[in-house]
Amino acid sequence: MIEFLKNYWPYIVAGLDILLALAVTFHAVLRKPETGTVIAWVGLAWLAPFAGALVYFLLGINRIQRKAVSLQIGEGLPAVSTPPLLEEDLQIREEVVQKHPNLLGLAALGEKVTGKPLLPGNAVTLLRDGDEAYPAMLEAIENAGSSVALLSYIFDSDRVGDQFLEALKSARARGVEVRVLIDHVGSRYSKPTMIERLRRENVPVAPFLPTRTPLLVQYANLRNHRKILVVDGKIGFTGGTNIREGHALKLNPEAPVQCAHFRLEGPVVAHLQEVFAVDWAYASTEVLRGDLWFPKIARSDGFVGARGVSDGPDEDFEHMSEVILGALACAGERVRIATPYFLPDLPVIRALNVTARRGVGVDIVLPSDNNMPMVDWAAMNLFDQLIERGCRIHYAAPPFDHTKLMTLDGAWSLIGSTNWDPRSLRLNFEFNVECYNIPLAQQLEALIDEKIAGGSLLTREQIAARSFPVRLRDGLARLASPYL
Repeated sequence: MIEFLKNYWPYIVAGLDILLALAVTFHAVLRKPETGTVIAWVGLAWLAPFAGALVYFLLGINRIQRKAVSLQIGEGLPAVSTPPLLEEDLQIREEVVQKHPNLLGLAALGEKVTGKPLLPGNAVTLLRDGDEAYPAMLEAIENAGSSVALLSYIFDSDRVGDQFLEALKSARARGVEVRVLIDHVGSRYSKPTMIERLRRENVPVAPFLPTRTPLLVQYANLRNHRKILVVDGKIGFTGGTNIREGHALKLNPEAPVQCAHFRLEGPVVAHLQEVFAVDWAYASTEVLRGDLWFPKIARSDGFVGARGVSDGPDEDFEHMSEVILGALACAGERVRIATPYFLPDLPVIRALNVTARRGVGVDIVLPSDNNMPMVDWAAMNLFDQLIERGCRIHYAAPPFDHTKLMTLDGAWSLIGSTNWDPRSLRLNFEFNVECYNIPLAQQLEALIDEKIAGGSLLTREQIAARSFPVRLRDGLARLASPYL
């Protein structure tokens, strides 16, 4: 046998590599819906012996099958009651329909995509940066009387994380039922991890999808990127803000981050709690049921029609992409988009271009100094196509802008955790809320316009003036876009 291996080992190695490449090819062809993605993975498997197959095994396979969990939880959850419409609700709806009749189609699309009704009677409050978000969230936890459900992609052990740790410990000591879910990759941005610290304090915590590939932690796929806090089943928070001191600008952090977060009251909070319950059951096997977690929620004093949109690489696949495409198709006057990472797929790019060519103003706001520059490099050729067809791309002034917003015609807005890149739109678990309300949409439009006014406009001349090495770098980065 030793003599055989000595004489034929090159053939054995080559044969093993071919088998692995064939396995990747068959799996990608059968499981990946986009032709470009299939070609990228198959090409990597055949052109990078062993390494391509290894990367595909680590990053290219969706190992999450949560459908059974979702069905189990869904069957046990109480139906979300739709509050009766008040006279003012009807007046607001009539005003919106008169000015923006296309929103009726968008509302119908959202219900068909998500299976959830558009709920009236919600209050949605904008919280700018951690300076406004963290005090509001901590106050809610400190005043909790029955339950706290907290889900965050990043929960750092730093000055901000310490405040939340103390608030959760205090709630637990008062007899409040506390559950904390942290993405395993997101938990490892600081040491010791908050998962370890919460366990030491006997606060119930679970990691979402633990990974054993520390060297690839930044690029590990299928992450839970949601940011959800629900207190007493009635007060909710969601948006783009992680729990880390970079968002707390008043602390003068080393790496400051702008962002937008939101406080919600009203029936839509039940949509936040449902998503948390499914994710918690998947990660911990504990099922959350009953009035403690799902009390009856009365309408708030607000008049926002709202619906939760859950998105992920399982049964919620491409929910967010469909809502975005539907919104672009319904736009009549203007679209405002703010996102830290912008690398959408071809259908979304075409929809943006068609929207602009219809005469709709399309403004896209990106950070001027991205913390993941490779995404900007890969998108540079897309920028030229978009600008040529009438879209406007702006760079927001520092510090790094992590804001994730979309507004439509000053009447509809989308808030939540989703970035406009392949990772968010196809690989991560995300949560957003679509809101139908003119004052809220105009407030968020004003925020985006403020960023536009304080930033700079990208021109085709600037793109064309890139040196050859820079253009080559950007082109090579573009080839990696299916993996970003």
